[in-house]
Amino acid sequence: MVAEARSSGLVSPGRTVGVLLLLAALTKASTIIHYEILEEREKGFPVGNVVTDLGLDLGSLSARRLRVVSGASRRFFEVNWETGEMFVNDRLDREELCGTLPSCTVTLELVVENPLELFSAEVVVQDINDNNPSFPTGEMKLEISEAMAPGTRFPLESAHDPDVGSNSLQTYELSHNEYFALRVQTREDGTKYAELVLERALDWEREPNVQLVLTAVDGGTPARSASLPIRITVLDANDNAPSFNQSLYRARVREDAPPGTRVTQVRATDLDEGLNGEIVYSFGSHNRAGVRELFALDLVTGVLTIKGRLDFEDTKLHEIYIQAKDKGANPEGAHCKVLVEVVDVNDNAPEITVTSVYSPVPEDAPLGTVIALLSVTDLDAGENGLVTCEVPPGLPFSLTSSLKNYFTLKTSAVLDRETMPEYNLSIIARDSGTPSLSALTTVRVQVSDINDNPPQSSQSSYDVYVEENNPPGVPILNLSVWDPDAPHNARLSFFLLEPGAETGLVGRYFTINRDNGVLTTLVPLDYEGQREFQLTAHVNDGGTPVLATNISVNIFVTDRNDNAPQVLYPRPGQSSVEMLPRGTAAGHVVSRVVGWDADAGHNAWLSYSLLGASNQSLFAVGLHTGQISTARPVQDTDSPRQILTVLISDNGEPLLSTTATLTVSVTEESPEARAEFPSGSAPREQNKNLTFYLLLSLILVSVGFAVTVLGVIIFKVYKWKRSRDLYRAPVSSLYRTPGPSLHADAVRGGLLPPHLYHQVYLTTDSRRSDPLLKKPGAASPLASRQNTLRSCDPVFYRQVLGAESAPPGQLELILEMNKYEDSKEGHIGSLRKGDSHMEEDALLSA
Repeated sequence: MVAEARSSGLVSPGRTVGVLLLLAALTKASTIIHYEILEEREKGFPVGNVVTDLGLDLGSLSARRLRVVSGASRRFFEVNWETGEMFVNDRLDREELCGTLPSCTVTLELVVENPLELFSAEVVVQDINDNNPSFPTGEMKLEISEAMAPGTRFPLESAHDPDVGSNSLQTYELSHNEYFALRVQTREDGTKYAELVLERALDWEREPNVQLVLTAVDGGTPARSASLPIRITVLDANDNAPSFNQSLYRARVREDAPPGTRVTQVRATDLDEGLNGEIVYSFGSHNRAGVRELFALDLVTGVLTIKGRLDFEDTKLHEIYIQAKDKGANPEGAHCKVLVEVVDVNDNAPEITVTSVYSPVPEDAPLGTVIALLSVTDLDAGENGLVTCEVPPGLPFSLTSSLKNYFTLKTSAVLDRETMPEYNLSIIARDSGTPSLSALTTVRVQVSDINDNPPQSSQSSYDVYVEENNPPGVPILNLSVWDPDAPHNARLSFFLLEPGAETGLVGRYFTINRDNGVLTTLVPLDYEGQREFQLTAHVNDGGTPVLATNISVNIFVTDRNDNAPQVLYPRPGQSSVEMLPRGTAAGHVVSRVVGWDADAGHNAWLSYSLLGASNQSLFAVGLHTGQISTARPVQDTDSPRQILTVLISDNGEPLLSTTATLTVSVTEESPEARAEFPSGSAPREQNKNLTFYLLLSLILVSVGFAVTVLGVIIFKVYKWKRSRDLYRAPVSSLYRTPGPSLHADAVRGGLLPPHLYHQVYLTTDSRRSDPLLKKPGAASPLASRQNTLRSCDPVFYRQVLGAESAPPGQLELILEMNKYEDSKEGHIGSLRKGDSHMEEDALLSA
């Protein structure tokens, strides 16, 4: 691929001005395109189509922001984004850019973005003949003795032409004369200089002065020239001229050598004596400009020393012409040349230029992502100009070099914005000189965020305790949740999820602020309604894709003393009369008051106290059992009707209480029952008497028929009488219920709470004081309630417990006690039936 730029009449027909693109590159990053252009082209002159040469898409050129980067401070070239042509943007002066170098190349970097790519271009600036040769002086003067032999050479002033190649100085011409000829010589660096050769001896007496003109001509088309007048003064003869021991001297000097450093010493001799043999050294008139500023020459000794500061990067080799003359009349001079080679030292630090930076970089950028392009230059030569670059160790970046003195900064490890959101990379460039010099530049690389972190919480679950009857709208929990991502990805949203099948339960009781995660209640909570809630807080972030976290929230409702005790027995609104025979001893259990509290814990601990009674000294109430018993024996003077008021209080704060009212009827005790059953154990006495009379009957049968008949009649009469007394006997003597110890054991074993064993006790024992039970066929309200229990009516259980359900095992214990009572009643019934049969047998026998 070749791109050409042709001049308009300033280039010879045989010269091709074009652009060459090297095809040996393996990747785009190593592609170098070449162009050639004549200097002094006007602004806007096209150099070449870089889009075509690089194979880029012209349509995307503007979006990819193609730009030209050069190491110089001036921007000599630009690219037209519409046509893809690279054109001249500033004046190109080859002499200003490259001086006397034979080849002048401007190196450019072409940078495109999206994706980031780097190309190199070299523009060779061709010389045109735009400079005339020039002499350092306007006139040259020579003094030549008439005794000078033909063939003697005299160096002439050298002209300087800043052009190079064929446009530089090519030859010298001398005006016509009869004494001198011109010899054009070439130095080691390829430049031309002229020497005047004496062909015919001079004659002072004939012609003391000779006028010549030296013309310097370059090789341009058209050729340019410059003239130097030469005035020669013919001197009287000084027979011997000085001569140097060698015509060429060589020396090597470091460029950092301080002033006064000795370079070399030239030596000349003169065979004459006196003033004609004393030699004076001086610089030749045709030395280049600047030699006298850099070097000093001792006029007597010929020692050449350093006067100024040498610079290898400016001039690597200095040619110094020295002449020697004696002090005689009409002195003749001798000439020699000193070549001083400047040795490079590492006195230039590298320079780093950052051409492009890709920032911010996504934290999920793949390994090898190009971050920046850097170019490094060092003005030194050899190893002193060999530069390496490095980044600090331990960072996720690396430097690679695809072109000489060009480095690419890439990612070498995974980036994490949450760990390091920004890097200030200190890139160090070091040369290979001794001592090594370095340069430092800082590249700022920002890491952009992606949503790679879900919301995080200080704990995965929360246990919240809320006292019941709490005011609605008061926050009960502030979820501590954060997201380490950037602000947009870390924007959190809070929601409540409902586990289980209780749909809508959370929405009725709780709400959460979507922005800050504050959990509040919508309605007051009720410990007696529901004691525990299980919620799930769902937290979303604002990234794409959305990441979420679930947090379990267990809400426990704590109890407050907001329920007053309830009376289970006696039932409120129903009359309850307990029978108490006169003469009952102290400590006799009359009845029990049973209370129940819907609260829990210490708020449900009940205590009983006697608030009021017709006779305050007759009764006592158990503090924790509610058991009403006689405090002293029942006397004949006690009122037959006693009204008791029992205060039931809980243990909460504030204390809540209620009252229960019972009526106790003091009844007269039967004398027959006292005589028949003095100890209250009628069944036991009956069994003993029955055994005794049966044995007695057997004995009487053996005595005789008469005695037997008489005994049977007596026995029948006795049984008939006992049967009558049986109906008059107190029920408690035949129908005894389990005492308080049984119920206390049940409570201590965890089977029943106190209010339930009170209820069971009353249910099984309340008939004993009901006078209606003594009447056959009569059913009291308490007896009907007992029958309901025995029939396992669940409605009655709910009424007794005061709740919709009872703890496991409570109803079973009540039923077991009822079965026990049924067995006792069956046994008594069987006795009654047995007595009636015996009466019928006695009547039949009679």
